[in-house]
Amino acid sequence: MFQSKIDTPPRRAVRGAAGRAVLAALAARTPWSAGARRDSLFLAAGLPFGLPWLVVPGASGGVLLLWLLLTVALLDLLTTAQRSRVRALRGVEVPGRVPPGAAWLARLRAGLTWRQAVHHLVVAPVQALCAGLVIGLWGAAAVLLGFFGWVWLLPPGNSLRARPGWVVDGAVATLGGLLLLAVVPWLAALFAAVDLWAVRALLGPNRAELLERRVEHLARSRVDVVDAADAERRRIERDLHDGAQQRLVSLAMNLGLARRTLKHLPAEAMEVIVAAHEEAQAAVKELHDLVRGLHPAVLEDRGLDAALSGIAARSPVPVHLTVDLPGRIAPTVEAVAYFTVSEALANAAKHSRASRIDLVLRRAADRLHITVTDDGVGGADADRGTGLTGLRKRAASVDGSFAVTSPRGGPTTITMELPCEL
Repeated sequence: MFQSKIDTPPRRAVRGAAGRAVLAALAARTPWSAGARRDSLFLAAGLPFGLPWLVVPGASGGVLLLWLLLTVALLDLLTTAQRSRVRALRGVEVPGRVPPGAAWLARLRAGLTWRQAVHHLVVAPVQALCAGLVIGLWGAAAVLLGFFGWVWLLPPGNSLRARPGWVVDGAVATLGGLLLLAVVPWLAALFAAVDLWAVRALLGPNRAELLERRVEHLARSRVDVVDAADAERRRIERDLHDGAQQRLVSLAMNLGLARRTLKHLPAEAMEVIVAAHEEAQAAVKELHDLVRGLHPAVLEDRGLDAALSGIAARSPVPVHLTVDLPGRIAPTVEAVAYFTVSEALANAAKHSRASRIDLVLRRAADRLHITVTDDGVGGADADRGTGLTGLRKRAASVDGSFAVTSPRGGPTTITMELPCEL
């Protein structure tokens, strides 16, 4: 049986794409390509960093020790120069981890300092050897390719030109030069790639340091988001208080005035005015409660103690409030504490069937400790119910902690710790 092979268009397209990729790779590593020049320049720029270590070991022990101490003292300068080389010639940013002005004890504890020493004392000399090899091979290729040219420049009676077979030797030398031209770009690319990898691995942060930096960045971003949300809440509160609420109050006053003065209207019209007046008053009350819930003015003006006193006074369950705050804390933390306590008291009044709630706030060092205890029926579970989950999320938004202890039969104790400053 014969099976015919059909070269379908998709197969031809795949083979064509692969062929173009191979040709592009070969073109990128030709001696006259930009890639070959860039790799060679990158290696040549790193030659001065390791060249002294190829010369100093032949000197006396005192000179070697002096150069070693000088290299250790100039770790920051050498590292900055290497990073600048990589940034300028490769477009790669290698971030640092330890600030240059950090104390030496902190620097010695940081792994980056030891990796810097390994790079400048071990890797840089090896890189200098590789760079010298590439530069030497480029020079050898140029000399071999120009064999016939510089031989013809010699005097006619020169022994090289007079020797039989020198043309064959020149052809072999030219062929060797062509071979070097084909090999050196790939060798330069390999050495440049290894050099770049060594700089990034030894002069930049490792994975643990990158994760630590990422955590710090996320922590700062979270604080910015919380601050932005609090600022937006304040803006909405101002807009509602100065805009919509004032208009509703004016509308309610006008309807009340019409209700008192327009006694001659038919009963049906008066009923409409009375209903509109009552709805406007209800809307004003609801909007007032909404504005007060967004961001109470007393919290911003007088602080957390006065704001929580107002909540405790309005609670349907008697609240015994104890506040020990020597001074004001961060406004964002005050807002989180206020809304968290407000929601905790509302949940206790709604679900616990308690007759008393103890609310304690105290500041210890740079942490704000909040304890809400009720004598209700207990059984509250932070893993069930959106109320306690919301409290936990509020505390976590400022890197705080939240815990609930609520056995069956009570009492229920909610404990929170918030940072006083963000």
